[in-house]
Amino acid sequence: MTASSAGETQQAERRRRPRGAVRDGLVAAGLELARTGGPDAVVLREATRMVGVVPNAAYRHFADRDELLSAVCTAAMGELAARMAVGVARVGGKRGDPGAALLRLNAIGTAYLGFAHEEPGWFATAFAVPQNHAYGAPDDGTGQDRSPLGQLRAVLDELVDARVLQRQRRDDIEYPIWSTVHGLAVLTGQGPLRDLPDATRHHLEQLTLSFIGEGLT
Repeated sequence: MTASSAGETQQAERRRRPRGAVRDGLVAAGLELARTGGPDAVVLREATRMVGVVPNAAYRHFADRDELLSAVCTAAMGELAARMAVGVARVGGKRGDPGAALLRLNAIGTAYLGFAHEEPGWFATAFAVPQNHAYGAPDDGTGQDRSPLGQLRAVLDELVDARVLQRQRRDDIEYPIWSTVHGLAVLTGQGPLRDLPDATRHHLEQLTLSFIGEGLT
């Protein structure tokens, strides 16, 4: 292909695609690659092939493969956040009800562990670029736009309001809780407990979530 014909092809691509569509398509392709192969499978050239654009088109949106992986990492974290939000939304009971608040905390842990088990590629990718997320920043969003850590913090704040969790114990308690659930997800995912039967894994998940809930009360 000559330089002239290559330029004409790129111009035609730009005319056919709305602004931002190529970038969104590359991220979606990266998510698809990550779903089956984890973060190592996210490759710019393969993503452009899936989207149907020439490889150079990717560099108008991402400086390199690491930038694409960073965007896919954010998208994978968004998938986790959405699943957690759905789990919380299924719990009835008004805010401040002690029983409902504990059920919402359990729903967050269940969604997190379920995501790790059912979508191991996305789970690994979500944490592939840890500095891509402002984990410690306050998150005042609601619903599916709230980050996973923000959703956990919101439920812990509710537990304080419901007088389940003592206010003096609230500061930073999200981190040992997150560590416990994440640790089990890793152990039963790619760790030494990965070959456990589903029933045993489910038992350990419930045991861990009960342990957390009882520890807070």
